[in-house]
Amino acid sequence: MERVEGLLFDASVEGNVTLLQTLLQQDPLILDRVTVNRCDDMPLHVASMLGHIDFVNEILSRKPQLATESDSQKCLPLHIASAKGHVKIAKALLSAHPETCLARDRDGRNPLHVAAVKGRIEVVKELLQAQPHAARAMVEQETILHMCVKHNQLEVLKLLVESMAHDHEFVNSKDGDGNTILHLAVADKQIETINFLILNTTIEVNASNENGETSMDILAQGPKQAKDQQIIQSLKRADAVEPKENGLIEIIPQKRRSKLISSKYYKKLFPPLSQKNREDWLDKKRNTLMIVASLIAGMAFQIGANPPGGVWQVEPPINATQPSNATQYAGYAVMAYQHETLHDIFLISNTVGFISTLSIILLLISELPLLKHRIFTWIMTFILWIATTCMSITYYVSITVTSPESETRAIRLASIIVIFVWIGLITFLFAAYAVRLVEITEDEPKA
Repeated sequence: MERVEGLLFDASVEGNVTLLQTLLQQDPLILDRVTVNRCDDMPLHVASMLGHIDFVNEILSRKPQLATESDSQKCLPLHIASAKGHVKIAKALLSAHPETCLARDRDGRNPLHVAAVKGRIEVVKELLQAQPHAARAMVEQETILHMCVKHNQLEVLKLLVESMAHDHEFVNSKDGDGNTILHLAVADKQIETINFLILNTTIEVNASNENGETSMDILAQGPKQAKDQQIIQSLKRADAVEPKENGLIEIIPQKRRSKLISSKYYKKLFPPLSQKNREDWLDKKRNTLMIVASLIAGMAFQIGANPPGGVWQVEPPINATQPSNATQYAGYAVMAYQHETLHDIFLISNTVGFISTLSIILLLISELPLLKHRIFTWIMTFILWIATTCMSITYYVSITVTSPESETRAIRLASIIVIFVWIGLITFLFAAYAVRLVEITEDEPKA
């Protein structure tokens, strides 16, 4: 008898379906006897561990109930296949008994927990499809999300968050010490995980654990590393409160420290948005861009068709001598004859303003998915500033050519002052928004 059982074990190790069939013909009860007499090295467990799909299918076709048998560690074959990442075997075992996805091993983990910890993302997909509720099972007061962060399995974490439709309550679940997954990610300094949670979930950045510590407090108390700077920036952009023990400034190099100090004044002018309001803000921003661009485009078209100073109403006398570049013809702008240089400036600035705003309108009505990114919203804002500046130049030319000569000198003096103020304002805004654009780019989670 021991010799037959030894042959069965060898067959399961090798995945030898022919030998299995031969042994079953000699003793149809051999699989049942091995299961009763031995706790480990059961054929289905061994084949599931080694990835012998044909061997597994042969056993399941004859004894599907063996998929529910556990070894001495209370592991089912599905636990083992999940840990090893054998997708086909996991599917076969689930087909035989879907409820095995909910079975617990000696550590209280179901097969989905095991696959998540090991980073077997394809197996995780199959298990979620078979039993979605398995993801909500707790293990020693920890959720599967806590386990993903503890084992640094970001891709599995992303899949689980997506499958749970961004469940706010589950994402913010706490373990036995009151820590959320953000607490754990900050404690382990997982920058990519932190950025993903802040930008793509409804995680509460200021949640406290049992000791009343927020994620910023956890960071302040831990060992200081260079990557702490990036974590601080990400948390503060998500409206994280200052740590109770203000030790974070010590980890920042002197060059970086001055930048953070100056950023306090920047954030007073441009306060950061919370995650839940960010998409609404972008929609309002795009609507505002559309309205302003449409208004400027209409103004540019109107003033282009009706230039300041009007157009010549009559043709010159037929016998009058006209130079080859004469502009005194009906429909031609009077300004082109009387103020040739200013007319050129007028045409350039008005055309640039008109084309810029038309470009913004065309991009917004196209509704391309790429344009919903925040960076492209800032770029369209820059384009609108260019259009606004061009319209200011157009206005200056208009009042210059339509004002009496006696008032032109005073107008030019006032205009020079206004132009310098305008250039200063645009320079300040451009610098501020350029810094913001760089910070937004840094916020994006790395692939």
